Amino acid sequence: MPRASSKRKSSAPQNPPAVKSSNARSGKAKAKEIENFFDKYANGGIIDSPDGIVTLCKDLELEYTDVRILMLAWYLKAVKLGYFTQDEWETGLKTLQVNNLSKLKKAISELEKEVRTPPNFADFYSFAFRYHLTEEKQKNIDIETICELLNLVLGPQFRRQVDLLIDYLKVQSNYKVINLDQWLGIFRFCNEISFPDLENYDETQAWPLILDNFVDWLRENHR
Repeated sequence: MPRASSKRKSSAPQNPPAVKSSNARSGKAKAKEIENFFDKYANGGIIDSPDGIVTLCKDLELEYTDVRILMLAWYLKAVKLGYFTQDEWETGLKTLQVNNLSKLKKAISELEKEVRTPPNFADFYSFAFRYHLTEEKQKNIDIETICELLNLVLGPQFRRQVDLLIDYLKVQSNYKVINLDQWLGIFRFCNEISFPDLENYDETQAWPLILDNFVDWLRENHR
């Protein structure tokens, strides 16, 4: 009697050709939908201001200055203020699994929760500054724009600190612009310093001078 073969029958492939073909078609269809979604707002291969971005905001039922538009730019890894390239749009929306307006509306709501988590928010805060560097080799942002950004980005979490800091920035005359180190120092200040008593603020630590001046101003004017 012949021996039974010890070889096992090979199992069926996990993804039969028909399934792979179906997945490929589905992927191509979704990619085309994302491309068509982009074309609805694009002008010359880019979504730009004022027409494309403003129309997108209107369809999303958001103001152009809504922080969620800035959050979307962060998620898309947008490089230029007020512009979304086709690559940024398609890569970001593919990751979000979004291919139409209704899905994008829902995704933006969820995206806000994701951005508000501590690790993501720190990155978003840094991005907000870099995104507003609109000129080549620009390293600083004017005080007026910084006040608007602080209100938009940090205001919801640190309203009292931000309101007073904006008041200070508007009345002081030593600084016309803010750099990235100062911007990051403001975030650290809001997160670490007891407010409004400022008990743990130590001028000997590595704080930007503008924050030393802000603390002096607070102690003189808001005791």
